[in-house]
Amino acid sequence: MTDLPDRRRFLALSATGIAGVALWGCSNAPARAAERFPVMLTDAQWRRKLSPAAYDILRHEGTETPYSSPLNGEHRAGTFTCAGCDQPAYTSHTKFESGTGWPSFWAPLPRAIVAREDSTLGMSRTEIHCSRCGGHLGHVFDDGPKPTGKRYCMNGAGLTFHAATA
Repeated sequence: MTDLPDRRRFLALSATGIAGVALWGCSNAPARAAERFPVMLTDAQWRRKLSPAAYDILRHEGTETPYSSPLNGEHRAGTFTCAGCDQPAYTSHTKFESGTGWPSFWAPLPRAIVAREDSTLGMSRTEIHCSRCGGHLGHVFDDGPKPTGKRYCMNGAGLTFHAATA
């Protein structure tokens, strides 16, 4: 029975190594060709302009912790814009409670976003970017409500809310 802690340590180290190899392998996506957007800043300019969370999400395709965004509870009439360039992306009219922990919408505003395939993490998803600055906003899934059946699952730190004026 004295070898039980050694066995646990071995299993824990093995699991950590397997997870590390899996994550390392998933992050080796092929490099994309440089994209051009109407708003282009240097990395240093983006870093100065954005909060650390918005920088990670918009410029490095990060994801915020579920239920961490104050925009989850935002129910006023208004517009959700890209935190990078302030382009209107979604209206409060299309926001719904998805129960996922991220602000969700069933449709973007016309020409506000661009979509591209994302095969990181070993799965195929469609990621959503701002069409003006290229900032990563989140992903879209086919399990949303009518009328579109889409769930645009956005990172709140990548968005800014502007309340409608009366």
